[in-house]
Amino acid sequence: MANIVVNAVGQNCPIPVVMTTKELNAVTEAGTVETHVDNEVAVQNLLRLASSKGLEAKSEKIEEKHFVVTITVTGPLAEAACEECECAGDARENTVVVVSSDRMGEGNDELGKVLIKGFIYAVSQLEKLPKTVIFYNGGATLPVEGSASLEDLKNLEAQGVEILTCGTCLDYYNLKEKLAVGSVTNMYTIVETIANATKVIKP
Repeated sequence: MANIVVNAVGQNCPIPVVMTTKELNAVTEAGTVETHVDNEVAVQNLLRLASSKGLEAKSEKIEEKHFVVTITVTGPLAEAACEECECAGDARENTVVVVSSDRMGEGNDELGKVLIKGFIYAVSQLEKLPKTVIFYNGGATLPVEGSASLEDLKNLEAQGVEILTCGTCLDYYNLKEKLAVGSVTNMYTIVETIANATKVIKP
C-alpha cells in the first residue's frame, strides 16, 4: 500500500494542488496521499480536487497554520490534464453562526438535541462555509469531550472555520478543561465578531 506525504507548507495555490495531482497521477497501487498545508484555501482546493476525481478525502487541523488533507486511492488513476489546478477563492463567507443552546427549538428536549446535531452537521456540509461558529450559554456544552457534534465541529475547523466558545460559560459549566475543538473567547470578541459579520445565523 502506497502512503505518500506531500509537504506543501508555505506554498500558495495552485502549488499544493499541482504537487498533489502529480502524486495522485503517479500512484500505482491503493494507498493515501497526505498533503500538509498552512492555509484554509489550500485545504478547500485539495478537497475539491479529490471530489473532482471521485476520491474520498478528509482534512484535519493539526495546529495553527498546519492542516493535513488525506486523499485515499484504490488504485492507479488515469493521468489527465490538471484542470483541477485552477484555484478557487476562499469558500468561507463572512457569516457567523451563533449557537446558544445544546438543543434546537422549543418543545421536546430530546428532539431538540437531535435537531441541533443535525443542524451542525448541515452547516459542515455547506458549499459556502461560515467564517466563524460561536458557542455560548448552553451551546458551550457542544464543543467539548463527549459531545455528539464533536466530529462535525472538528471537520468545520479542519476546513478553516473558526470555532469560538465563551470562556465564562465554560467556567460556569466546569468544562474549560474539556474543550476539545476551537478556542476560548470573551464577550468583547463575540460582540465584535457578530457586529462585523455580513450575516448571522442562529438555530
